[in-house]
Amino acid sequence: MRALNQDLTFHYTQDYFYNRHIPLKTENMKSLGLIDVDGFYTNTALLLSDQCEHSVKCAVFEGTGKTRFKTRKEFTGSLLKQLEEAYEYISLFNNVHADFIGLERIESFDYPKYAMREALLNTLVHRDYNYSASTIINVFTDRMEFVSLGGLVKGLTLDDILRGVSQSRNMLLANIFYRLKLIESFGTGIQRILESYQDGKRQPEFLPGPSSFITILPNQNEEQEYETDKASSSPEEKLLAFLSKKKEITRSDVEKLLNCSAFPARKILNSLIAKNEISVQGHARSTKYVLNKKK
Repeated sequence: MRALNQDLTFHYTQDYFYNRHIPLKTENMKSLGLIDVDGFYTNTALLLSDQCEHSVKCAVFEGTGKTRFKTRKEFTGSLLKQLEEAYEYISLFNNVHADFIGLERIESFDYPKYAMREALLNTLVHRDYNYSASTIINVFTDRMEFVSLGGLVKGLTLDDILRGVSQSRNMLLANIFYRLKLIESFGTGIQRILESYQDGKRQPEFLPGPSSFITILPNQNEEQEYETDKASSSPEEKLLAFLSKKKEITRSDVEKLLNCSAFPARKILNSLIAKNEISVQGHARSTKYVLNKKK
């Protein structure tokens, strides 16, 4: 459709195309769907222009919940600019851990680089831009969440997507990203994310909603801490040992740590609260548990 704003510039996008040896002249913009048959800029052109009205917001939190906020950053401009800058920013939180096997140094990142890149691309390319709200990325100590607006394309289910079925909501935008070699082929993104975690104990999650789609990438190196804590003798000792390394914990964390359901998790938490070992912070979904300081 024709964009309401026709006073557009494409400084970042032109440089982006130029660096990839792809021309972006009027005839090319028409073939890419950026200019319509009457010579007007389309909504796809607006998304790639310097005047793009949407943005990406990234929030970083301490721990596994949203009670302790560390920092945030917003990325604006052309979607290509948002893509590059957002990926560079979240990469700052992709820590590398090193182990030694004999004399060989083995490095492992918290998140597979490919999974981060693909999750970000999917979030930008397939969201519904009829919504004015920003694309959201939340970074926690144990996971990274990518929140895309719009939900699944009508008629598709999560099972369809996991099997590689693809129906792009923004076909012109997807074709441009394909032309720029940012995406390799349609319908393989989620499968490739899963493949990058194939050796991990914790797997990515995909949560479709009526008006959103959330991709959750687990921190691979958090698995080691869970496994270490499982070596403690009693459930309470496991929980206290885990909390000694963490500032806070949720009931969901307890369920994962102890491999139990909600009821025994609550029972253990209530027991430690009664013994004054831990305290409760927040309420409802934001409830966290913290270790009490010894006097």
